[in-house]
Amino acid sequence: MPQHVLVSGASGLIGSALAHQLRSSGYRVTALVRHRAGEQEITWDPSVGRLDLAPAGRIDAVVHLAGENIAARWTASRMARIRNSRTEGTRLLSTAIGRLDPKPRVLVSASAIGIYGNRGDENLTETSPLGDPRNFLVSIAREWEAAAEPARAQGIRVVHPRFGIVLSTAGGALKKMLPVFRLGLGGRLGTGAQWMSWIAIDDAVGVIVHAFHDNTLGGPVNATAPEPVTNAEFTRRLGEALGRPTPFPVPAAALRLAFGKMAEGTILASARVLPSRLQQTGYRFVDPELSGALRHLLAQPN
Repeated sequence: MPQHVLVSGASGLIGSALAHQLRSSGYRVTALVRHRAGEQEITWDPSVGRLDLAPAGRIDAVVHLAGENIAARWTASRMARIRNSRTEGTRLLSTAIGRLDPKPRVLVSASAIGIYGNRGDENLTETSPLGDPRNFLVSIAREWEAAAEPARAQGIRVVHPRFGIVLSTAGGALKKMLPVFRLGLGGRLGTGAQWMSWIAIDDAVGVIVHAFHDNTLGGPVNATAPEPVTNAEFTRRLGEALGRPTPFPVPAAALRLAFGKMAEGTILASARVLPSRLQQTGYRFVDPELSGALRHLLAQPN
C-alpha cells in the first residue's frame, strides 16, 4: 500500500476530498502548491518549470489534479491558460518523478471525458475512438494525457481517470444548480437530450484509491457512474430529490449567448460514457445510480 502520496490540486473539489480521506486512513499526504510552502506542502511553478521534490523524501504514489477551471467563457487568454495549466504541469511533474530513486509506483494523472467529444447517443468505453482533435476539449485532453509520457518512459504505471461531471454539494456543477432548483426555477438545458456522464464525489475519490492498489490498471479509465442520464432526466431527478418543480427550460441560444464556445463544448455536448474498465477490475461504486446519489449528497452537510 502506498504510504506517502504527493497530490497536486489538493485544494480543489476532488483534491480536497481525496487529501482528507487519505489522511483519515493513515496516509501521509504532501500537497503541491503555488504559494509559499507550509507544513506538508511543496511549492512548484509549472509556468517556469520550477519543482524540487527532494524535501518530500520517498514518494509512493502521485495524484495530479491541478488545472485551470473550464467552467467560464472561453476567451483566447483563458483557453491558453486551460491548455498550458494541464500540459506544462503534467510534463514537469512527470519528468520530476521519473528522476526519483526510488520512483513512485503509480501516477494517477487526471483527464476528462471531453476527450470523446460530442457523440450523441453512442455508448463510449475506453476502447472507443477519441473525438475530433479540432474540438478544443478533445485536443486539450489528448495533450494532457500525452504529457505524462516522461513518467511512463521511466517505468511508472500511469493511470488517467477520465472524469465525468463530479457531483458534490461542496462545489462544481451541482453546487451551482442547487440555489436555482431549490427555488423551483430549474429546468432542462437546451433540448435536454444531451447525455450527462456523472460521478459522485465519493466515487471520484474511490476511483483514485482503486488505481493505487490495482496493478492491472494503466492508461485511460472512465471515471463515471454506470448510469449516465440525459440532461432532461437529470433535471427531473434533481427536482424530485429536492421536492421542487422544474418548469423552466433554458434555450440553447441563451446558453450560447451567455457562455459562448464553452456552452457548446460542455453544457450542450453529449457524451454517454460507461466505466467499462472500473467494472472489469471489480470497483464497487458507492453511488452507482443518480437518484440514490442525489439523496446521499443532499443529506450531507455543505
